Amino acid sequence: MSACTLAFTLQNDFAQFAPRLGTLSLQRLDGTSTPEIQTPGFITASSRGVVPHLSRDHVKMTNAIRLTNIPFESFLERTPPVPTLQPGLKPLHAFLGFPTWQHILSLSLRDPFDGREMPANNKLYVSANCIRGVRKVTPADWRNYAIACKPDLVVALSDVPYTNQLHSQKRTTKGIERSTGWLADFLRPVAASLTGEEEEAKPHHLNVLVNLVGGTDARARTLFSQGLIETLHGREQEQVQPIHTLDEGVSGYIFDFLPLRLSLDTKSMTEPKQAIETDMFAELARASLAPLPQNKVRIAYSTTSPHEILRFVQDVGVDLFDSHWAQRAANIGIALDFRFPAIPDDMPIWNDEHCPCPQLRSNGKWDLGHNLFSEKYAHQHTRLASSFLNGTSPETQTEDSHVCPCGACSPSSLSIYLTHSSADARYLETEVPQRPYTRSYLHHLLHTHEMSSHTLLVMHNLSVMDAFFAGIRQVLKSSPASFLRELDRFAQTYDESTELFDEAEKLWAKIESERGKGRLAREKQSSGQVTTE
Repeated sequence: MSACTLAFTLQNDFAQFAPRLGTLSLQRLDGTSTPEIQTPGFITASSRGVVPHLSRDHVKMTNAIRLTNIPFESFLERTPPVPTLQPGLKPLHAFLGFPTWQHILSLSLRDPFDGREMPANNKLYVSANCIRGVRKVTPADWRNYAIACKPDLVVALSDVPYTNQLHSQKRTTKGIERSTGWLADFLRPVAASLTGEEEEAKPHHLNVLVNLVGGTDARARTLFSQGLIETLHGREQEQVQPIHTLDEGVSGYIFDFLPLRLSLDTKSMTEPKQAIETDMFAELARASLAPLPQNKVRIAYSTTSPHEILRFVQDVGVDLFDSHWAQRAANIGIALDFRFPAIPDDMPIWNDEHCPCPQLRSNGKWDLGHNLFSEKYAHQHTRLASSFLNGTSPETQTEDSHVCPCGACSPSSLSIYLTHSSADARYLETEVPQRPYTRSYLHHLLHTHEMSSHTLLVMHNLSVMDAFFAGIRQVLKSSPASFLRELDRFAQTYDESTELFDEAEKLWAKIESERGKGRLAREKQSSGQVTTE
């Protein structure tokens, strides 16, 4: 069967819990090439195999999209699920339209950003949510789905409860036992033959990621990790041979913070909620990682801000983060506008009077972006981000310029010539730089419910995230000792509160309520006008 081998190489000497530089790459057995993922980096979120608001062409032209996670639960409305019926060496890539040389795909059963309370799991199945309701997925089903889809990375089944309360010690112990047993079952070799003849069992060649479970109990999390590195004996070892520990079959570790946030009561906290959660989660992550080897990729899901990402890089040494919060920002009309390292106040690009900075809050810190639903952007005919130049700016010729390459800030069109004979072959398709889309234009698109507004914002926000992680890697590579200093400067420059997002959510909800039939009547009612039949 077609497969690939994950290679994760660390590029620097590091302590166990310290910032790390690394490279994640795949070696496909069929010889095709794959992109290299420099870490720290990010994973793009998807829904039903699609990056929200982006067409296939948009995905291909957005260089920031390299590693994408596919939640499989959205395909469970049919039995068997449609992706498992696709032929070919890389059926998941072919079915979803991701070129194998440009994109790495990971596969998980649950959507890691869906925090809806779910029916309880038991020892036989895990509850998953599709468009037709809740489905029960057994460990055997999930293993067969993964083998049929042949993803580049796959997340093993784990027992993670999604409830808004702390879990008892008995429930936590059950979750650890089930997750360990399901992982052992997932790592079993495949007994199959392509010719119809009996063959010896062969490894399934899947690059398996494991969710480090244990809830909010640090001792339970350490216990689960110790179970991964214990030498197996007897029947347990025969089940997963030729490996001798479960960790030998694991390629990386996942921290899923959403279930932890659901189980914590932070309403009574007097300190900033984000800082308390980050410190607590970092301690839990260190408890999970303490017994485990350090040369495997570490992934964090459900981070909520670049500030939190930086603290996890510094305090835990996490390698990959999701970009869901940045994509959610595009949904509610926010164009991100920040950089790492933070821009000095005296830098010309930051003081450009023709391209205003984000809003300055009462605490003396800048917003992370612009709420383009706001009326103040109706006449700002400038590029989206003050932190970046656009593709047609004269300053782009300088070596220290920072250009946003997204389709909103640096759009380009093709000059297409119709060819009638071989003599016309000299006319090739070439990209022609165009003027950037402006804040006022996107403000107009948002208020008229044009889908292209979110398309442009998603491409932009993902490109800002790509530049953010590139800045982290640059600081770690050139001056690792200064990373903590730059982290503090970033925290003093940009506001971590949710004010910007709360304001955007309210305006987004207001505009959404005015859509469609009855809008004019609601507008007249809100303005005090009386309507008659």
